[in-house]
Amino acid sequence: MQMYLLALNPTDSVTEGFLPAARRLGLAVTVLTDQPAAHLAVTGGAYDGVEVTECPVRDFRAVVSLVSARGRPDAVFSNSDHLQVQTALAADYFGLPGKDWRAALRTKDKAEMRRRLAAAPAPAYVPVRAAEVPAGQDPQAVLAAADVPFPCVVKPREGVASEDVVLVAEWAELIARCAQIRARRPGEALVVEEFVHGSLHTLETLGDGRTRRVLGGFRTQLSAPPYFIEERLTWQPDLPEPLVAEVLAQLDVLGAGFGACHTEFVVSRGRARVVEVNYRAIGDQCDLLLAELLGVPLFERILRVHLGEPLPPDEWPAPARAGVLAYPYARTAGTLTAAPGPEDAETDGVRLAYRPLRAVGTRQPVHHTNRDLLGVVRATGRDQATVDRVVDAFVAARTWEITA
Repeated sequence: MQMYLLALNPTDSVTEGFLPAARRLGLAVTVLTDQPAAHLAVTGGAYDGVEVTECPVRDFRAVVSLVSARGRPDAVFSNSDHLQVQTALAADYFGLPGKDWRAALRTKDKAEMRRRLAAAPAPAYVPVRAAEVPAGQDPQAVLAAADVPFPCVVKPREGVASEDVVLVAEWAELIARCAQIRARRPGEALVVEEFVHGSLHTLETLGDGRTRRVLGGFRTQLSAPPYFIEERLTWQPDLPEPLVAEVLAQLDVLGAGFGACHTEFVVSRGRARVVEVNYRAIGDQCDLLLAELLGVPLFERILRVHLGEPLPPDEWPAPARAGVLAYPYARTAGTLTAAPGPEDAETDGVRLAYRPLRAVGTRQPVHHTNRDLLGVVRATGRDQATVDRVVDAFVAARTWEITA
C-alpha cells in the first residue's frame, strides 16, 4: 500500500512517530516536501526505505498532479499545521479517507474559527470575542469599532508555535504590537481576541469519521506574560466530563472530527473556552509521551484511519501512570556553549528521556516562542509527585549555557 506524507521541515512526530509506524504497517511511503535536503539529512535511519520527493506542497494542485502521475494512492496524510487543507483536498480528489478541507481551513484560520464558533445557534459554550485585522488594512481603523476588551491577545491569523502571540494591556500598546508584527510579517492578517483568564489545558482526540475517541489531555504551564512559551505539560487522563463536552461541542461546530486533533482551551469560571485548534497530533514530543502513556500503537492508529480502518473499540485502557514534559528554553540571545546530550534514565520507577533540540555551538536568538526550546524532558511514572520530583532534579543537575 502506498502512502504520501506531506511535510515542510522534519519533525520528531514524523521521524520518530509516523515513519516508524508506517514501516510497521508495511506501507510504502513517499514524503512530499519543499525541503528535501533537510529530510534526507535526518540521521538515525528514520528515512531508510522511504522515498523523499521535492514538491511545492503548499499548492494542492501540484500535490494532486504529482501523485496522479504515479497512480492512485492508498492514503494521503500530513501532520503539519500548514498543510492540512492541501492534504484534505488531495485526499478528497482521490476519493480517500481524510479531513474535510473546510474544517481544516476553519481550524487553521483563527479569524474564521472565531466567526464560526460565534455564529453557531445557541452554542453550548462561551465564545471568545475577537476581531480580524485583514492584510493591508490599518489596525487603528479596524479595531476602533471592535468589541474586544483589554487585556487582549494579538496574533497572526494563521500563525503557529506561539510566534508573535503577545498579551497587551491598553490601546497604544495594541497598535504598537500590531505594527511590530506587521514589520516582521508583511502582508499577513492579524487577530485580536479577548484574553481569557484561567488554567490552560489540551484535549487530544482521534476519530475515524464515525467514532471520535477522547485520549486525554495535558495541563500546560506557560512563561510569564506577555508571551506564551510552553514550559511544562502535565498529563491529565481524566478531564471533567462537562469541560470535555464543551470542547467537543466546539469541535463539532468546526467539523473537526476525523483523524488526530489537538485542542488548547482555558478553564475560566468553570467553562471551557477554546484558544486554538490544531487539526493534527500534538507535537513537541508530547505525542511520543502520549503513545507511551496510553500503551497503544497511537501512530499506527492515526495512520489506519487515513487508510479507511475503524478505530478498535477495546484498545484504549485508562492509564494509571503519570507523565510530564519539561522544556528548558533560552531566556537570552547568544551562542549555546554548554548543554547536556541525549540521555535515558530510570529513577524511583520514573522512566525519563532527554533529547536536545539545539546543538552546542548553535547561535540562538530569542523569539519568545516555542522556537526558543533547547531540549525536551519526557518522563512517566506511577504517581505525579514522584515524576515531578525526578524531572525537577534532572533539570536542576544540568546546565544550558548561552554566551552573548
